Amino acid sequence: MSDKAQNSPSPAAQRLQETLARYQELGVRQVKLGLTDIDGVIRGKYVGLQKFASLLTKQGGFCDCVFGWDMNDELYEGGDYTGWHSGFPDTGFRLLVDTERWLAEEDCPYFVAEFVERDGSDHGLCPRTRLRQVLERLRGKGLSARAGFEYEFFIFNETPHSVREKGYRDLTPISPGNFGYSVLRTSALGKEFTAFMNYCADIDCELEGLHCETGPGVWEGALAATEGLLAADRATIFKTMAKGYFQRRDMMATFMAKWSMDYPGQSGHLHLSLSNADGDNIFFDPAQDHGISDQMRHAVAGLQRYLPEFLVMLAPTVNSYTRLVKGAWAPTAATWGIENRTVGIRVIPGDHNSQRIEVRVGGADANPYLVEAAALAAIEIGLEERLAPNEPVAGNAYEAEEHLPASYHFAEDLRRSADRFLASEAANARFGEAFVSHFAMSRHWEAREYHRHVNSWQLDRYFEIV
Repeated sequence: MSDKAQNSPSPAAQRLQETLARYQELGVRQVKLGLTDIDGVIRGKYVGLQKFASLLTKQGGFCDCVFGWDMNDELYEGGDYTGWHSGFPDTGFRLLVDTERWLAEEDCPYFVAEFVERDGSDHGLCPRTRLRQVLERLRGKGLSARAGFEYEFFIFNETPHSVREKGYRDLTPISPGNFGYSVLRTSALGKEFTAFMNYCADIDCELEGLHCETGPGVWEGALAATEGLLAADRATIFKTMAKGYFQRRDMMATFMAKWSMDYPGQSGHLHLSLSNADGDNIFFDPAQDHGISDQMRHAVAGLQRYLPEFLVMLAPTVNSYTRLVKGAWAPTAATWGIENRTVGIRVIPGDHNSQRIEVRVGGADANPYLVEAAALAAIEIGLEERLAPNEPVAGNAYEAEEHLPASYHFAEDLRRSADRFLASEAANARFGEAFVSHFAMSRHWEAREYHRHVNSWQLDRYFEIV
C-alpha cells in the first residue's frame, strides 16, 4: 500500500470534512438536531459546529428524562425506566447523517437523531427504532414497505399566548364555514397554500396534495409516498415544522384528534404497500377481482386481527377516543372494504404501482413511527399466519360492525386500550416487553391525569344542577 493510500481519509472522514467546509462557506454556525419521544414530540437542541463534528464520529448523550415524563414535562409516578430513583442519567443518541435538511428560516441544517443505549445498541423505548426493527424483519423476508401519511389540521389566527388567554375557546379560524375541497378558499388563500407547500418541499417533506377539509380553517395535506422509514421521518418532521411555520406567522395549527365536538375529528391516515425483492407490489394480482392478491388478503386479515390489540399506538391520547365514535368519519372496529371510506381498513385498487391499503384508524395526534410500526407488524403476522379476512363491507361499516367478533371492536377509551396492549402476546413479541410495559404505563398515566382534573364539560353539566 502506498503512503498516499495510507494517508487518505476514510469515506466517513472525507464526508465530514466536505460537510464542514460547505457549512463554513455558507456561514453556518450551528446545527439543529431532533429526537422523537414516545408521544411523537420532537426533543432536540442546537449544537455548534465543533460539537456537530464530534457527533458525526461518535454518539452523543441526551437526558433520559424524555422517557420519564409526559408531553407536558410532568414526571410519571411509578415509571421503572428512569426517575428520581435513577438520577435521570444520559442515554445515548446517534446522528443520522443521511437525514440532513436545510431550515431556511433558521439559517441552519436539521438532522434526525435516534436514541441508543450507552453501549450503542438499539434503545428499547425509541419509537423510531421500533419501526426500523419491524422494517428490518420484513427486509429479512425479502419485503420492503412504501408508505404515505396524510393529515388533517386546523389553523387559527391565534398565538400560543392568545389561545391560553381565551382558554382555548372562541378561537378565530384562518377561514370560516364548511368548505371541503373548496377552490374558492384555496384561491382566496392561494399565497398561503402555495407558500406552505413550497416550505414543505424545501425541508424534504413534499406534499403531493393540499386542500380544504370540512370545517372552519381545516386543511388536509398528503405527504408524497416513499420508503417506510423515510415516510415516518417526514411525517414526524412535517407535524412539528408545520406548527413552527404557522406560529412564526402569528397563526396556530393543531393536530389534536378532535379539538371541538362541533366538527369531525382530524385523521392521520396511512397508505401502505409491500414489494418483493424484484420490486413487484405483492398486493397486486391482475388475475384477481379488484387486483387483490392472496398476500393482500392476508395483510388485511392481519390488520383486522391485531389493530384492536395495537390500537393504543394509533390512538395514544384521551382525546383520540372522542374521534373514534360512530358517525364521525372514523372507524370504531377493524372493518375493511374496497374503496369504502366508512371502514377502518380501506383497500384501494390500482395497478402494480398504486394498489395499496389505507389504514384509516389513526388520528392526527398519533406518533407516525408507532402508527406505521403497528400497521406493518399486524400485516407481517397476517402474512406469516396466512390469515383470511371476512367479507368486505359494502356500504355503511357502522351497521356491519355488529356482525364482527368482539375482538375486532376497538376499546372505547385510553385506559382500556392500554390494558389490551399490555396483555397482547403479539405486541410483546413484536415490539419488546420493555416498550410495551413502558408505553402502557405512560398511557395509564395519561388517562389518570385526565380523570383527576375538572374540565369544562363537568362544569357545564354539574355546576348548577346537582
